[in-house]
Amino acid sequence: MASNSTKTITLSTSGVTFDDVISVARYGAQVVLSQTAIDAMNTTRSFIEGYAAGGVPVYGVSTGFGALANRHIDVKDRVQLQKSLIRSHAAGVGPAIEREVVRALMFLRLRTMASGRTGVRVALAQTYVEFLNKGITPVVPEFGSLGCSGDLAPLSHCALALMGEGRVHDASGVEMPTMQALDAAGIKPIELEAKEGLALINGTDGMLGMLIMACADLEHLCAVADITTAMSIEGLLGTDRVFAPDLHGPLRPQVGQTISAANIYALLKGSGIVASHLENDSRVQDAYSLRCAPQVNGAVRDTIAHASTIAARELASSIDNPVVMPDGRVESNGNFHGAPVGYVLDFLAIAATDLGSMAERRTDRALDQHRSAGLPPFLAHDPGVDSGLMIAQYTQAGLVSENKRLSTPASVDSIPSSAMQEDHVSMGWSAARKLRKVVENLARILAIELVTSARAIEFREGLTPSPATARVIKELRKTVPGVGPDRFLSPELEAATTLVNSGAVVSAAKEVVTALI
Repeated sequence: MASNSTKTITLSTSGVTFDDVISVARYGAQVVLSQTAIDAMNTTRSFIEGYAAGGVPVYGVSTGFGALANRHIDVKDRVQLQKSLIRSHAAGVGPAIEREVVRALMFLRLRTMASGRTGVRVALAQTYVEFLNKGITPVVPEFGSLGCSGDLAPLSHCALALMGEGRVHDASGVEMPTMQALDAAGIKPIELEAKEGLALINGTDGMLGMLIMACADLEHLCAVADITTAMSIEGLLGTDRVFAPDLHGPLRPQVGQTISAANIYALLKGSGIVASHLENDSRVQDAYSLRCAPQVNGAVRDTIAHASTIAARELASSIDNPVVMPDGRVESNGNFHGAPVGYVLDFLAIAATDLGSMAERRTDRALDQHRSAGLPPFLAHDPGVDSGLMIAQYTQAGLVSENKRLSTPASVDSIPSSAMQEDHVSMGWSAARKLRKVVENLARILAIELVTSARAIEFREGLTPSPATARVIKELRKTVPGVGPDRFLSPELEAATTLVNSGAVVSAAKEVVTALI
């Protein structure tokens, strides 16, 4: 995890931004609690302590949980109730999820505590702050959440670490028993009190954190897709006329389509390759994978915009059950249900999969001598002796196929739990987990199109690409060689993927097309 310790995020009752979440999750930004948040937590905590000492039934304070909500818990057992809750709910299995996901869900749970609606002590929230600032990351298994009531198991594994139990990764990424890491970092484990165990685990924080990061990653990959589309159009002797501004916004005012068309049109500006065949090309229309790229790339952009709207609303929410109201009422609710987040996670997977599917079609066209407008078979140096990029397309097709399987919505499934008390669940966590894989696969798919289209352009000897695509090819050639005899291809595709994910491809294009979005 790269460090960004110079940036500090102040948590108040008013919430945080997408950039705040990503800065903490991925780049190690520091976190502090504002005095406003501290005051709000102290106020609602006083209400909880009053209920904890009395005999009025309050869910999760003086009662059991889930299907055991009707069982009264004696005052002497109410601290043990919270500990038992965390230990029993930390029941995840499988490999540990990514560090950035754990940090995102911890930060988002902390954000909800800072809202003053959960009734926890400031000391509890401050312990979470110390975990984040000192790089202590609980080991959270991948499987265990149904996305309702929130991400119970993943959040419980984090809460367990606050108690000094379970296992964590230290700031260097070394896994160890929690107390060993806490002792080294100078952090004291927390003793949970009334309602605090419940407040630590009843939220959509895991799926929301993954949604926010996916939106950011997909926005970047949409820009990459516009770049690789433009390069494929050049390599396949396509036209740029279909991307002219008057054919998009005025005729079909879809926002994302208009943006992608403008990007592609600008990226192709000044292309000698495109200009070389405009007047004498017998083809009336290019194939859909070239001509309709703004419609698909743009629809993905619009889907991201919708998902970002849902994420922003969730980010402004205080998800807990029960929730402490400003007048001291402690009210049960269903805001932990992950349906709003789960639906858009599934929607994004569908859109991202289609984006990759179209990119693969352009790659396949460039490798097929019957459809590539004169390019050698498989873009091979010596076809027959060399196979060129033949198997790179196999790899790309395999990634597209996997994404299609991963695009089956998780949110249409529901398996009742907790003795039918929780008889409808969102599966939002599962939707988020598979979306992360779809995004990872999409970056590789676009990297293969990048490698293919660059080679196709270089085969157009005597013709000059646009200044923007030429700059991207120059950047690619720093790590991935051009046309030549067959060589070990896998490292080159991995290098291209690294280039895509690093932002270098977009940055190179922006040196020429500064308005690229």
